[in-house]
Amino acid sequence: MNEIKTEDYCLTPISKNRYKIEVFSFQFQKIHAVKIKGCYFSGPQQSWVMPLTKACLDQFLKLFPAKSKTMIREESLQHSYDKALKDFSDQLILKRYSENTIVVYKDQITRFFNFYLKKDPSELTDEDVKEYMLFLLNKKKISFSYQKQVISAIKFYFEKILRRETKSYYFEIPKSKERKLPVVLSKNEVSLFFSKLKNRKNLALFSTIYSSGLRISEAINLKMEDFDSERMLIYIRDGKGMRDRTTILSKELLSLLREYYKKYKPRTWLFEITDNKQCNPRTIQKIFHQAFRQTGIKKKATVHTLRHSFATHLLENGEDIRYIQMLLGHKNLKTTEIYTHVTSKAISGIKSPFDSLNIEEEKLK
Repeated sequence: MNEIKTEDYCLTPISKNRYKIEVFSFQFQKIHAVKIKGCYFSGPQQSWVMPLTKACLDQFLKLFPAKSKTMIREESLQHSYDKALKDFSDQLILKRYSENTIVVYKDQITRFFNFYLKKDPSELTDEDVKEYMLFLLNKKKISFSYQKQVISAIKFYFEKILRRETKSYYFEIPKSKERKLPVVLSKNEVSLFFSKLKNRKNLALFSTIYSSGLRISEAINLKMEDFDSERMLIYIRDGKGMRDRTTILSKELLSLLREYYKKYKPRTWLFEITDNKQCNPRTIQKIFHQAFRQTGIKKKATVHTLRHSFATHLLENGEDIRYIQMLLGHKNLKTTEIYTHVTSKAISGIKSPFDSLNIEEEKLK
């Protein structure tokens, strides 16, 4: 069976018996693809996969009828597509991009190629980029951060693979007008969340993330040798931007991790599943949301909210913002300064002018 592409999705044969499902809407992918019998999410593929059978294909097309005419990549272009994707992936590895960045860039460039099934990837032009970006902005209503991902991936392909200069403004990273404050939990809310974690392994994992201000990727990459119990430090290897750093090791966390180690006896990674495999970030997010829902807290929190809360609570405790920058591994102090906008300490002593108004209670009634 050949590749099938519509405005909403692309089905690509990846073996003799499996289809890879690529979609242009995260909600479409997350919620609906699992309705197909035999469909599952593949970590290595970073996408949904379903059996390559006529029955499954008919079921898929029945659930998700094409909104636009179905298109199939010509066999003569398939070789060029495969080669372009392999060259792109190899170059990312040679440039020592992080695993997460490689996954994101490959996903974005694949979507870009699939938007032009009738064109050889090596013949794509600046005008094609413009058309694609306008489609994403006008039809898919993508965010600033998503737009940056798309441009960075396409720019890398044009410059490193096609060896072209990208002077066109279509390749410029947009200046974000969004300035959203991070969601932060109070100390009581963090304690309430921890009380909902009945599994000691999950408690150890999320306690490590909060107590040291880690990203998910940094937590799942931890090994026992990264802990210095004498100096009470945790060494973060190859953090964001391939930078190493140290962060604090809590006394309470150290005690908790010792109990955790005795019970689970991890071999390679501190937090691992069977056969010395690292925990999956998606699984960690799922566990977090399940426990967080039990708290009844209405904030839109994620695992990364624990890192935001760590930084904010340090700031409220009076810690120097430059030390917080170092602990978080921020390259620019301006990134850390966002927490000054969510801390309650700076404004808690300010009295509202409303409190000084002399309003008679009878008039309010």
